[in-house]
Amino acid sequence: MERIGTVDGAQVVVHSTGQGPGIVVVHGGGVTIDQYRRLAAALADRFTVHLYNRRGRADAPPRIEPYSADQEVDDLSAVLAHTGAHNVIGHSAGGFFALQAALRLPIARLALYDGAVSVNSNFPTDWLPAARAAARSGDTALAMALTSAGINTQSAATRLPLRAQVAICKLFLRTPIGRDMGSLLEMTLDESEQIRLHDGPPEQWAGVTAEVLLACGGSGPSYYVRNNEDLARAMPHARSLVVPRCGHDAINRAPHRLVEPLAEFFTAGRD
Repeated sequence: MERIGTVDGAQVVVHSTGQGPGIVVVHGGGVTIDQYRRLAAALADRFTVHLYNRRGRADAPPRIEPYSADQEVDDLSAVLAHTGAHNVIGHSAGGFFALQAALRLPIARLALYDGAVSVNSNFPTDWLPAARAAARSGDTALAMALTSAGINTQSAATRLPLRAQVAICKLFLRTPIGRDMGSLLEMTLDESEQIRLHDGPPEQWAGVTAEVLLACGGSGPSYYVRNNEDLARAMPHARSLVVPRCGHDAINRAPHRLVEPLAEFFTAGRD
């Protein structure tokens, strides 16, 4: 564990494990690095994996207000410079911030899993105003239900009456992971707003010169498949991959069928 300085003078804590070329993991919204330790362990025999909590979580410093994607890129820049790594994995909202960073930073290889990038309004955000209003009013269960239904379009639960979805979320909020996600929900919604604000044609990412693997789960929402195919056509060194029998949280579970394509992608980048 190392503390490193950031552009605004705060300190980010980097947790590293393994041996070999470095990979920095940019985690998704609503969680901390604890959900990515299984992934780090699965890659640690071939890579040095660097985890850090994004701002406002666990051992990370608070966010700078007003919040923007720029501070996420600045913190990733500090982690890359300190570790000397040129490889990045981004998940969900972390994938969006990692792709933003790839426009500016010397990232050689970037793997996104269910990267929450909005291309031609493919990424759903119409649920966001109502969820933000519910969160501001203190109704976390309603805000979580609206968020889950808005994002998890493939889930049968989204077809239940809203009151049933809220009841499920109330039960989920009693679990340890549910309490964590509930406490981080307003930050997750802020990140979703950044994703919405950066919606546009895939060509806006054409300046990414890194080798990019755009992976998504075959059991997840179909909009990730469409987004990845559009992005792969726009970026000069990108390809898309659908990983069978994997949902949005597969990267946290780190099954072999996902870990090995990631490892192969980063191994191909070795000198």
